[in-house]
Amino acid sequence: MEIIEYDPKYRQAFIDFNSKWITDNFGHLEDGDVYSFKHIEDDIARGAMIYFAVEDGEALAACMAKPMEGTTWEICKMGSHPEKPHKGCGRAVFEASVNWAASHGAKRLFIISNSRLKPALRIYEEFGFKEIKLDDYGYDRGDIAFEKLL
Repeated sequence: MEIIEYDPKYRQAFIDFNSKWITDNFGHLEDGDVYSFKHIEDDIARGAMIYFAVEDGEALAACMAKPMEGTTWEICKMGSHPEKPHKGCGRAVFEASVNWAASHGAKRLFIISNSRLKPALRIYEEFGFKEIKLDDYGYDRGDIAFEKLL
């Protein structure tokens, strides 16, 4: 398995992993999801990066680091192939995304998630993210947020 930066040939895998995961767990994509998937290249042009775990030419997992306001970056849209063994690929693309943001000026990393997603929450905590409370989580499915100050 290798971890690579965004390659347009894996764009649809990124969309498919996340769409399936969201719809399987929460029933539907939200407007913010649809917008994000339609504007991947715009986000990349503004400094975002998507990392892929790839093996034998097939994407196994993906995760995005995206600049927000100031020196705050969001780590988002982490998803994996629903039918392939994960082999730690989610953790690997998450780490690559965190490192990308840190090396591009992030002072604060931010994540919106859902408290039901125990494996993802463990990854966030292993990387030193701390839960924060918000008035608005931005997504109907969002009920927990994390940050890490760098």
